[in-house]
Amino acid sequence: MAAPKSSIEGLRPWIASYPDGITWDDAIDTTPVHEQVLAACARNPNAMALDFLGATTSFGELAEKITAFAGALQSQFGVTKGSRVALMLPNTPFYPIAYFGVLRAGGTVVNCNPLYTVAELGHITANAGADIMVTLDLQQIFEKAEALLAAGHVKKLIVAHFPNALPLVKKVLFSLAKRKDLAKVSHSPHANVIAGFEALIARNDNPAPVVIDPLKDIAVQQYTGGTTGIPKGALLTHANIAANMSQIDKWGCGLFYPPSKVIAVLPFFHIFAMTVCMNVPLCNGTPVIMLPRFELKALLGIFARTKANVLPAVPTLLNAIARADTAGQAELASLEVAISGGAALPDEVRHAFSKKSQALLAEGYGLTEASPVVCCAALRVASKPMSIGMPLPGTDIRFVDVDSGKVVGIGENGELQVKGPQVMVGYYGNPEASKDAFMDGWLRTGDVGHMDEDGYVFLVDRIKDLIICSGFNVYPRTIEEAAMTHEAVEEVNVIGVADEYRGEAPVAFVKLKAGQSISESDLKAFLAEKLNKIEMPKQIIFKDALPKTLIGKLSKKELREEYAQMKAAKP
Repeated sequence: MAAPKSSIEGLRPWIASYPDGITWDDAIDTTPVHEQVLAACARNPNAMALDFLGATTSFGELAEKITAFAGALQSQFGVTKGSRVALMLPNTPFYPIAYFGVLRAGGTVVNCNPLYTVAELGHITANAGADIMVTLDLQQIFEKAEALLAAGHVKKLIVAHFPNALPLVKKVLFSLAKRKDLAKVSHSPHANVIAGFEALIARNDNPAPVVIDPLKDIAVQQYTGGTTGIPKGALLTHANIAANMSQIDKWGCGLFYPPSKVIAVLPFFHIFAMTVCMNVPLCNGTPVIMLPRFELKALLGIFARTKANVLPAVPTLLNAIARADTAGQAELASLEVAISGGAALPDEVRHAFSKKSQALLAEGYGLTEASPVVCCAALRVASKPMSIGMPLPGTDIRFVDVDSGKVVGIGENGELQVKGPQVMVGYYGNPEASKDAFMDGWLRTGDVGHMDEDGYVFLVDRIKDLIICSGFNVYPRTIEEAAMTHEAVEEVNVIGVADEYRGEAPVAFVKLKAGQSISESDLKAFLAEKLNKIEMPKQIIFKDALPKTLIGKLSKKELREEYAQMKAAKP
């Protein structure tokens, strides 16, 4: 039974500031996402669901392919409730088909970033027990999947033929001009355990029904690194995923329904895009316009061709638009709402973007462990500048003093903690980390901020050392350990610094062994074999000694101060 409104407002000051039409204690829908998307397909099968570079898929076609893929997973691979299936795919029609197909078959999705190194991918797939991986025959991606097979991290591959995602003319041109970019899958030494994505769908197998307990069964095992850099699998139930969709849907006040069109340039394997760019619009019968990667010219072409009006983005992307001479009021005329997430939105980017577009720019906040959205600025009316908005319906937050653990008052800084139906049940196979993630039943975010008297939330700092680079987590320890494998390196300490393009970027401070020497370019070339592009340090600074704490631990605090002084001293 809901508490009287007066007492709710006393505990939750944001309720009084909610936009008209939004109720905090409205019922939250926890129907599994695959059931929702198939229902949306049935309601309007002839409407467009997906647009990939001009090649379209109707909702009816999407349902047929999801169902057939689920049937093949069950009949050919033995996928059942709890089976982990890894997806290593860029944004293409193959991704939503595979994602919803895995869930319909009863399996659990394990998202994999194609930019990760084989070692990173190997940890994720091995930890998850994901014996099956769905991927593409683009050489750069396929060779990683093949390496995972060779190492025994996965046992079977399902490989989609990239040109089949393209419109006919582009498909022919790609096959002629870009043939070298495609892997010769049939020549793989592991060809006997590789199946074709399209061939599996062509079987048209009918999947057996699977009874899902939304509150207990895991829909997505999403890997995140936390403070250690060692990826942990956040267990998101069907109810967690569906609840966050329902919360966002209510917060949008109809934004995610036709005639809206949502641009998906953020990768679906990222939790923000998975929920906001794919799940929410498709389950409402709204088309999703996909790009496989961010290219400004291609993005502006989408606005011109489709008149899309909703753009979920990261600050890096918004900054690129704001700085581009080719992007202006005319090119962005159809855009109504841009939603920034994944990293803090700098005020200068906010102002620069407002000069290019009349669109409402709303900043949101979330984390993998919350499926992911916790707070968001209003999507139909203006919010307080520099705020991440207010908690979504059904979400409670509090701020706790970092040192004492006591709840702080309005306007006082503390660690942001969260309760709500979107919060994970824990980390896979890691009870200690699961315990540490919560305090008295509240999810600890590791982010420091405060709430004002109107219920608006402001973040000021992070407890964690992780670096958020273009919306992705980069862990100093990963870079430090890679650098330490070079024979000339004695000590290394990595910090995150402000970066105009990526939001944040890593900078490495290195002490070399006595008598050793190496250039910055040579050390970066060495690291290129061990780190992905996002993790590569923006700068490597060599020092005779690195600052340490009294107990001999390398200290980042002094390095941050030193770097700030270096920047300030530059003309």
